Amino acid sequence: MKFLPYLLLFSFLTVAQERYPKDYFRLPLDIPTQLSGNYGELRPNHFHAGFDFKTNQKEGLEVHAAAEGYVSRIKIATNGYGKAIYITHPNGFTTVYGHLQKAVGKIQAKIISLQYAEKSYEVEAYLKPDELPITKGELIALSGNTGGSEGPHLHFEIRDSKTEKIINPLLFGIPLNDTKKPTISNLYVYPVDTTSVVNGCRQAFALSLTLQEDGSYLSEKIIGKGKIGLGINSYDRDDVSYNNNGDYNVDLFANGTPIFGYKFDEMAFDEARYVNALIDYERYKKTRMRVQKLFERKPYNWSNIKSNGNGGVVTVEPGLVKMLKLEVSDYSQNKTIVFVPVHYSPKPATVGELPKKTKYLVKAKTDANFEKDNVSVFFPAGTFYDDFYLNFEVKNSLLTLHEDIVPAHSNFTISFEQVKGSPEDLKKMFIASVNEKKLSYLTTKVEGSTLSCRTKTLGKFTIAKDTIPPKVSNAKKIEGQWISDKKSLQLILSDDFSGIKSYNAYLNDHWVLFEYEPKTHKITHDFIDEYVNEGENKLKIVVSDNVGNSTIFETQFYRSKNK
Repeated sequence: MKFLPYLLLFSFLTVAQERYPKDYFRLPLDIPTQLSGNYGELRPNHFHAGFDFKTNQKEGLEVHAAAEGYVSRIKIATNGYGKAIYITHPNGFTTVYGHLQKAVGKIQAKIISLQYAEKSYEVEAYLKPDELPITKGELIALSGNTGGSEGPHLHFEIRDSKTEKIINPLLFGIPLNDTKKPTISNLYVYPVDTTSVVNGCRQAFALSLTLQEDGSYLSEKIIGKGKIGLGINSYDRDDVSYNNNGDYNVDLFANGTPIFGYKFDEMAFDEARYVNALIDYERYKKTRMRVQKLFERKPYNWSNIKSNGNGGVVTVEPGLVKMLKLEVSDYSQNKTIVFVPVHYSPKPATVGELPKKTKYLVKAKTDANFEKDNVSVFFPAGTFYDDFYLNFEVKNSLLTLHEDIVPAHSNFTISFEQVKGSPEDLKKMFIASVNEKKLSYLTTKVEGSTLSCRTKTLGKFTIAKDTIPPKVSNAKKIEGQWISDKKSLQLILSDDFSGIKSYNAYLNDHWVLFEYEPKTHKITHDFIDEYVNEGENKLKIVVSDNVGNSTIFETQFYRSKNK
């Protein structure tokens, strides 16, 4: 679809917007709307899939159902959305509420029943329409900071129930005052291939911008030859949130003809990682600046792209003067326009070196396998977006696999063969990524003397061994104590290497639920009377790390049910 004529695709998206009901959904919070993140915002390894509503920097705010429907899915995890509730509505859409502190009422009762049935804090369930019906505005949960959240907020999404595509909440009339134009902080021109030159450079060149009387900007002139592309670093703000959020719509024109763009109306969840193809990944890794490339060296399958077929690449040739126009607009049609003049020059580059060639050429659309000193790496076709020369070295069991400046879209496999050690030793070994002196566990498969893992990140890797079991400690002393006045019990789990894989808790020989929060390393149990003895109570915690080292922690305390 990305190569359909530009205007035809624009017409399709315009018609598609009309099917979204504008007054059907209410806001999930009862406080004034402020966003800490908007739909389509550029995040590490993904486009943001919804709205992040601010919750006054605290947890525990009431979360209400945006419309009538039924709870169709419950997912409780230590990562991702943490505690999340999905409500399917009769109008064909599903709303998602993530990073919750806890559900309430019948939903919380269902979650607890699932956790006790599976004897696991982490659970996922798909429910039938008659199990947990919900009315519009019904209190369903309290806001929190669970999962991958970096601070208290509510993550909110609207999805098409049939296609599971994620829809921009603004299309449904979610109110958000916005009179501010997007801001373009930086504009870059890129040489697309090794024969291209831009302003005397063989590498990306920053262009200065001058504000014009009509409110548009005029860029510094591009002087060069060959194939070039533009890149922007930009952000958008609304009137009340004061956060630098993502762009809604970007369009690039050459002599009045649209050649490239993208729009955040809807997106497929499994395409979120294409953010790494859109941005200048190497610049991001080195400077933390996300420059959005308005061109494709090789086409990639992100559905949101609007292209004329050349992927936004402009060819600078003798006798041709081009005027590029860049438009960045938000949902409220506030627009920033930049004009970029392009002139041909036959002069060679005086700055920048050509990419260094190695004997390991990775072609993006072809399988590749490299081996050295009992270490092998297999890249399936489609692992990378572009071709590149790979730095591949093995020395003293340390694998140097380029560096994390080339983005991988999917997993590739690393194998260390003929690893020395007894069968018991090998069970405690794993492949670790190396970041300076820090080693990080990667899920590792052990078959005989071969260790293998799958990862999406280039860098350095080695074999590590973990023989130290996890630790369990009291957050507050309970050994031999009366704790009748406490509503909950907390302990701390820690592991200094491969990380916690599983834990189980038993109160008076009954499995009991402890909720795990990796950010604080704490597990928490809310007392349930049916598992508590009058007087003495015995608690046992069994914890295992990722290579099977285990710890059993036992303690006893006293509690009265009558207090």
